[in-house]
Amino acid sequence: MQLTYFGANGWLLELAGQRVLLDPWLVGPLRFGRGGWLFEGTLPRDWPIPEHLDLLLLSQGLPDHAHPATLEQLPKTLPVVGSAGAVQQACRFGFEQTQTLLPGECLQRGPLQIQASAGAPVPQVENGYLLRGAGESLYVEPHGFLDPALPAERLTAVITPVMDLGLPLAGAFVKGRSVVPQLLERFSPAHLLASTAGGNVAYSGLLQQVLQAQANTDEEQAQLAGRHPQTRFIDPDPGHCYQLSAD
Repeated sequence: MQLTYFGANGWLLELAGQRVLLDPWLVGPLRFGRGGWLFEGTLPRDWPIPEHLDLLLLSQGLPDHAHPATLEQLPKTLPVVGSAGAVQQACRFGFEQTQTLLPGECLQRGPLQIQASAGAPVPQVENGYLLRGAGESLYVEPHGFLDPALPAERLTAVITPVMDLGLPLAGAFVKGRSVVPQLLERFSPAHLLASTAGGNVAYSGLLQQVLQAQANTDEEQAQLAGRHPQTRFIDPDPGHCYQLSAD
């Protein structure tokens, strides 16, 4: 299995002979609200569109997962699998092959199986994904919501936020701090990779001024690592390809 991080929620997943682009934000700014006054993110650099892709996998229809400028750049013949909201966005940009995957449903693409799980309610329930194939397995959900219907099993890797992000009064909409211990107990992954808040992205706008972030303390991180010595914790460097195995 090979995983390459692009910052924020974006990854290139290579497993079971498939090259899967997940929630990519590769070019241009990320904006919520017209003109960026509400929230705007800027990448430290634009990323080239990866070549020889087999699938675009989208967990949510929001701009930080189905990023408009990136969707414009991707070939419209690329098959798309995603939540209902994500597929709606992909259709708006002219993708020719789309499939909605609801929580609990599975899709087989050659040796790769993709199972959707219930993800974050933002406000409708979006998707997490469990990918399996060729002896490799990966779970990813970008907001820190773990579907209780998923059974315990040992996985090769988990991609998850590791900190909480929230707004005053509204509370946390990313719940990494609380979900990491649950993921370690449920999946005993060989590797746990931090996502969602990484990549040296610069943010501005009204929401950024009141956004509240909270991470596990060094002591809490040490305790987690001590209780799960079989798990390698990775804070990924954008652009670096991580070669992972279950051993």
